Amino acid sequence: MKQVVNPKDTSRAKAFELWMSSPMPMVTLTKTFDVTRLYRIAKRKGLSFNMLLCWCIGNAASRIEEFYMLPQHGKLYNYDRLAINVIVNNIDDGISSCDIPFTDDLDEFGTDYINLTQSAKKDCASSFQEDMMVIGTSAMTATELDSIVNQYTDQFSNPMVMWGRYRKKWLKVSLPISFQFHHVQMDGGHAARFLEELQKTINGLKLYI
Repeated sequence: MKQVVNPKDTSRAKAFELWMSSPMPMVTLTKTFDVTRLYRIAKRKGLSFNMLLCWCIGNAASRIEEFYMLPQHGKLYNYDRLAINVIVNNIDDGISSCDIPFTDDLDEFGTDYINLTQSAKKDCASSFQEDMMVIGTSAMTATELDSIVNQYTDQFSNPMVMWGRYRKKWLKVSLPISFQFHHVQMDGGHAARFLEELQKTINGLKLYI
């Protein structure tokens, strides 16, 4: 559910006052992750690496209160659920996107991921979850990337997680990931905590399927 809240009644009151009218309120942090475990699980289980990473992103974000609030069009909204947006190359050589509801159940999330991305690819149509706080993602795996700085638009203030191709060196697989967020939604400390939680989630991922 999505509802408007009074910024003064939230922990983001000062940030709303300082950054809501800023012409450039977005901040980008980049961290190199050890994704060896994700890579091995994906290969062993025949699963999508990007699907596993998207689930880990949602899992880490779900434990941080600030992810459930979002500034939009001069207002602050509160949500009770998260979704992960995925960009899909469709059969018309264009792109479509779909919002995948986050759930702690990895098997359920994986099924939704496959169904929604395949539908977006085939139908060349985007689908959205308007009542969920959406975390954007963009996987540009055609090349290795050190960092990505996204373009800011006042039409899209959602947090964005972006990456390129992972890097294999001996027995280790690494991946630089860029995280962009709106300063009203969270501070740098919250963003840094999210990145730490993401690495912990990746390290602790277990599959019983």
